[in-house]
Amino acid sequence: MSSRVYLDHAATTPMLPQARAAWIAESERAGNPSSLHASGRRRRQVVEEARESIAALLNVRPSAIVFTSGGTEADNLAVKGLFWAERQARGATTILSSSVEHHAVLDPLVWLEQEQAASVEWLPVDGLGRVSVDDVLTRLAGSDPVALCTVMWANNELGTVQPVQRIADACRAAGVPFHTDAVQALGHVPMDLGALGATAVTISSHKLGGPFGVGALILDPTRAATPVLHGGGQERDVRSGTLDAPAIAAFAVAVEHAVRGQEQRAQHLIALREHLRNGVAAAVPGAVVNGDLGTGPDERLPGNLHVSFPGCEGDLLLMLLDAAGIDCSTGSACTAGIPEPSHVLLAMGADEATARSSLRFSLSESSSREDVDAVIAALPGVVERAARAGSVAGRTG
Repeated sequence: MSSRVYLDHAATTPMLPQARAAWIAESERAGNPSSLHASGRRRRQVVEEARESIAALLNVRPSAIVFTSGGTEADNLAVKGLFWAERQARGATTILSSSVEHHAVLDPLVWLEQEQAASVEWLPVDGLGRVSVDDVLTRLAGSDPVALCTVMWANNELGTVQPVQRIADACRAAGVPFHTDAVQALGHVPMDLGALGATAVTISSHKLGGPFGVGALILDPTRAATPVLHGGGQERDVRSGTLDAPAIAAFAVAVEHAVRGQEQRAQHLIALREHLRNGVAAAVPGAVVNGDLGTGPDERLPGNLHVSFPGCEGDLLLMLLDAAGIDCSTGSACTAGIPEPSHVLLAMGADEATARSSLRFSLSESSSREDVDAVIAALPGVVERAARAGSVAGRTG
């Protein structure tokens, strides 16, 4: 990776040396954390120490930490598990969700609607990709009971930060469970989950410099959630499955690094992002930055820049940059190898051409000014070639 410019840290970021060391050390030891012998008890101790560390860093009780295989599983457990529990307890079948959620939330919601008789009400967003708290309050005050509200902390494409504290307050006052996907937010904005008071929060290891295949749902221990997986009864019988002690140990190291270095990291990333934003504006005058342009923790993630290049296809831009040694991502979801327009931009009112023309550049503390300069230098030629290809395609179509 050192020979390339890597600006796709929102997709995954390299494993921290200290997290890798923790993973290797634990992977050399035998024992299942559920076993009763000495080796098993040692593994259980590793898991519980990691649980206590993460809980302390995020200001929640250790019993709130439910380890999962990652963000997708945690989102599914939150959305399905809380909906099922609330439907059984109160007969509520309505779910409120923003229209710009990650597919790990969107797709379970669509499945619940199609297969489980849920009624999903999609909260609109403004031109910055942000949900209106007034819309949430209005719906919560309605006559039909709401089973769940789920709004992500920060958008994975745009980097726009949602007003999650105010939404959590409104849901708590109405007695409605609130879930937020904080996969993109942890380590980039201040996070005190005790003060937030959400029912459930999703986090993921590999976004923080930990290993793949591990994450957590931080679930209020006083709230019922119907399990998605059934088996050995691990994790309060909410999430069965053998606990991956080496990965959990490394995950805890990554969370500590993310939380303790958050403020300094944000300053570094904002400076780099603004250098990139100004450079893109100068190099490609027609480019449009999407989302909130603010630098505050309630406005935009510090390391995210999402840009539309009118007249270009995002996937072609991606491939041309890839050929130039630069890694980034498109502003669209890709299912089964078929590029699709960004549902986020469409929800914001963009037309399909604009929703197909975007790139996301995402930085980390390992990113440098030289990385940013390489992107700025490459973009004019890449955009020119992509626009030319689009013009030719338009004439032949």
